Amino acid sequence: MNVETINETNCFSGRIGFYRHASRVNDCDMQFSVFVPPQAASGPVPVLTFLSGLTCTEENFMVKSGAQRIASELGLMLVSPDTSPRGEDVPDDPDGEYDFGLAAGFYLDATEAPWSANYKMYSYITTEFMDTVFEHFPGDRARHGLTGHSMGGHGALTIGLKNPEMFRSLSAFAPICTTLHSPWGRKALGYYLGDDRSTWEVYDACEVARRSTLTDHYSKILVDQGADDPYLAEQLKPELYEAACEESGLPLELRIHEGYDHGYYFISTFIEEHLRFHATELRR
Repeated sequence: MNVETINETNCFSGRIGFYRHASRVNDCDMQFSVFVPPQAASGPVPVLTFLSGLTCTEENFMVKSGAQRIASELGLMLVSPDTSPRGEDVPDDPDGEYDFGLAAGFYLDATEAPWSANYKMYSYITTEFMDTVFEHFPGDRARHGLTGHSMGGHGALTIGLKNPEMFRSLSAFAPICTTLHSPWGRKALGYYLGDDRSTWEVYDACEVARRSTLTDHYSKILVDQGADDPYLAEQLKPELYEAACEESGLPLELRIHEGYDHGYYFISTFIEEHLRFHATELRR
């Protein structure tokens, strides 16, 4: 599988780059970014994959989070895929809105036309993308953590619990905790999956958590949420995720931070704690 280098440069004694490859799963070109820490010169290093949110690309996390300095210290390889398929032939929101279609793949596999031809982000992340990363970059597949923000937090919490063989640590920033009860989620899943809401449950973080038996796999699931997030009450609903984890026995640590909103100032404030959390878990 060929990977095209868009650009690369040194960063905190490591190397950051942006790349493109042809995706068979999504039937289009997909882009992603990777930060390789200096420790990779001596062998494969642990990996943290970050799934971004609505309107984002593979660039947002790498450009805005400030994660590379600590990742370089800890020897963590950082990976961030794009948030959806793209291209002239890839269908978008029929109303031209930001919360569906391009940059809003919701990390699921669409079953409804016309989106089912391209929007296979769940399969892409869990198969083709991972294979591409570990084939071309010096990451240790056995030491792999997953995190994400907003829509990407939804992706992390669903993918991480459904694929424990792939991930050893799990966290999220301001995740959409329930697509079933979020206007963003209901719109996206209605288009991507159709009207039968029973098919939506496998992509609802609360339902996945409620049915999970992974009480011993993750030492904890770390979730940070800003108390001044404008989307908190209507779209995110972390209290429902907390209740679902209590019901199944999943070890959740939910932290609410006064004065913080939904953006990258919030993420950049707490990213070091997440990186150190994942580094510790991946050394176990």
